[in-house]
Amino acid sequence: MASMVGATVVRKEDPALLTGRGRYVDDIQLPGAVSMAFVRSHQAHARVTAIDTEAARQLPGVLGVWTAADLEGLPSTRSIPGMERPCLASDTVRFVGEPLAVVVAQDRYRAADAAAAVVVDYEPLPVLATIEEAMAEGAAPIVPGQASNVVMDQPMTEDDAEAELAAAPHRTSLRIRNQRLAAVPIEPGGCVASWDSTGLTLYATVQAPHPVRNELAVMFGLPQHEVRVVAPDVGGGFGAKASFYPEFILTAELSRRLGRPVKFVETRSENLVSMTHGRAQLQDIDVGFDDEGRLLAMRVAIVQDCGAWPDATGAGLPTLTIFMSGGCYKVGKIAASFRSVTTNTTPVAAYRGAGRPEAAYLIERVIDVVADELGRDPVDVRRVNLIQPGEMPFATQWPGIVYDESDYPRLLDTLLEHLDYDALKREAEERRRDRQRPLLGIGFSTFVEMGGFGPTPLFEQFGYIGGWESSTVRMNPDGSVVVSVGTSPHGQGHETAFAQIASDALGGIPMERITVRHGDTQTIQEGIGTMGSRAIPVCGPAVQRSSDKVRQKLLQIAAHLLEASEDDIEQDGERFAVRGTPGAEVALADVALTAYKPHKLPEGMEIGLQVMDYYEPTNLSYPSGAHACVVEVDRATGRVGVLRYVAVDDCGTVINPLTARGQVEGGLAQGIAQALLEEVVYDGEGQPVTSSLIDYQVPGAPDVPGMETHHIEVKSSFNPLGAKGLGESGATAAPQAVVNAVVDALSHLGVRNLDMPLTPFRVWTAMRAAEEGRPAPAPDGSAPPPEAMRPDADAPPPPEGMPTPPADGDDTWKVTP
Repeated sequence: MASMVGATVVRKEDPALLTGRGRYVDDIQLPGAVSMAFVRSHQAHARVTAIDTEAARQLPGVLGVWTAADLEGLPSTRSIPGMERPCLASDTVRFVGEPLAVVVAQDRYRAADAAAAVVVDYEPLPVLATIEEAMAEGAAPIVPGQASNVVMDQPMTEDDAEAELAAAPHRTSLRIRNQRLAAVPIEPGGCVASWDSTGLTLYATVQAPHPVRNELAVMFGLPQHEVRVVAPDVGGGFGAKASFYPEFILTAELSRRLGRPVKFVETRSENLVSMTHGRAQLQDIDVGFDDEGRLLAMRVAIVQDCGAWPDATGAGLPTLTIFMSGGCYKVGKIAASFRSVTTNTTPVAAYRGAGRPEAAYLIERVIDVVADELGRDPVDVRRVNLIQPGEMPFATQWPGIVYDESDYPRLLDTLLEHLDYDALKREAEERRRDRQRPLLGIGFSTFVEMGGFGPTPLFEQFGYIGGWESSTVRMNPDGSVVVSVGTSPHGQGHETAFAQIASDALGGIPMERITVRHGDTQTIQEGIGTMGSRAIPVCGPAVQRSSDKVRQKLLQIAAHLLEASEDDIEQDGERFAVRGTPGAEVALADVALTAYKPHKLPEGMEIGLQVMDYYEPTNLSYPSGAHACVVEVDRATGRVGVLRYVAVDDCGTVINPLTARGQVEGGLAQGIAQALLEEVVYDGEGQPVTSSLIDYQVPGAPDVPGMETHHIEVKSSFNPLGAKGLGESGATAAPQAVVNAVVDALSHLGVRNLDMPLTPFRVWTAMRAAEEGRPAPAPDGSAPPPEAMRPDADAPPPPEGMPTPPADGDDTWKVTP
């Protein structure tokens, strides 16, 4: 009997989604439902002196307009104690897009018109749009009740490793910036609340329905059985839909007041300013190393931009960065600290990888800088630092952070087998000599990240009741199976993967006989949710365990029916037989039916075939990989093109190679986009200048290269499936592979570091500055202001082949012959 775990299976979810039969929040049409719209601040920081709602209230179809004053006693959203964010701003607004009032009308168009008719009077306050401004001496605290804008200040070690750094044969420093990103899920946020005599029902675009249910129950003083949260089909989450948003509370409260269902669905522009952003982290690194490139000591100081209101997950993201700052290398000593800082910008929280991509980017850039300092090949520097397979599981210096089994050198060797590295290096050298050809660069990323989020003591710190996961397996009297899981997918393919796991554990029952249910707190047992690459390594074993227990009962009943020893029963899919006895067999459907006929069961056996089980992991899991990116850089424009991307991943047991490839490629698309395209930008007044998809550059098909994906499987001993998770690996690996490749292409010019995104202008500016012997502008990596985009009048002429920006009133770029 062939195993379904490891088989390439087309996703069970896709037929409904591809034929328009998916059911998303905006598809929920409840009788009598009305629409809610927000009145949002267009000021980044200001006192609210008046809100005039009278004109809005008079418009046709408007059922009501509410401000914070009208909703006194409304609970705040989930946040750090003492820094709770109100659902509606009252006397002060703290970022552009913060809600000030809500309108409910008969439909969304009338609600939008009424929201536009609300007049707000502001008294501007000083805007702190950057962490530097927010941390400056005398900067007023943004969050009321705080002494400063540093809302978390955490030294992670007892000393700063200065002695070890000073004793190292070589020492260098580096400032690294992970720019602010928007999640941009294909489905914006939304919810529909219906409060009636039985309690509250909320349909919402969430990654964790049960935690949202539990919080709403506390907020409104209801027992949990009177609150139902449903996550229907969810069009992408990427961590941003794991946060708790004001609209969940407001739609519920207004539904209670109006006695009608209330719906809210974001516009795309609203999504870009109101859904939590990601990354936004600045790192200062000192590193000491020897002649071979071995990392002897490292000091890491992190500043995390929290936005205006610290999110319960966002403020602590640097903790995960620090835990993973050594990557897959044996670093002699790491001293690390972080500060989380509020600014007058959209709040920052989890985004695909949540703190770990920032760590991988940090250590992989450090490796390449060390190689550059020593004049060594970056592959060789990686080799001398890699943790060896015989040292696994590997205990890092951080308590509780123990890497499970992998083979990092084998990952790198497998990558090189597919890459033909020597030929690429020769081509890169040839292109440097030929100024008519684009430059070529090769970048590497050997990484490890933290997945399988689970152990309860860790997960409790992020506000969850536990780190376990749940599964109920029920076999019906006809032998069909329903699997109910506590995780809730938003595109990952859980229905397929869990059906594969259940199929194997139930003895090879065909997958088409298995249905997977999720996302409804009324019908699904308590679960934790989907985030941190935890579905397969944490919920997968729960499915396996509950399925195993159902199968054991099936074997007992089959043995009873066949009058044989249970040890002699063989199962082949939907048939049970007695080993060595031809003709002695019984169909699965007959065994399942017997389970519901008590008079035919063995004495003392309970009726039915249903098992609920939980799995609590003993540790996290640690997916890893070795990736390489090959780029070419246009000398005249600075445009970067990705020619080739090769990925070798170890996620432990691969459940389905097809969905595994999809997970890697999706993550790579986001990681490459971070490296080259995406950045949320604010001007000096805190105004977002990337608040639409015209300005915020998400990748299109031409921006994503063909990807070569490969896997090795080193099973984890930390869970019975041997799985590690894969959903965040691509986004963790890709940014530094791309940036390392571009820096490699420009290294002969003396370019040592470039900050993301590597826009053509940024790359062109760095090339021009390097060729002219000048330092590149904007050392912090920020985009230069518009006036800085013109060369100084006294600047020397550009090198041969480099373009000159147009003069005022001229649209023509000129190229020096």
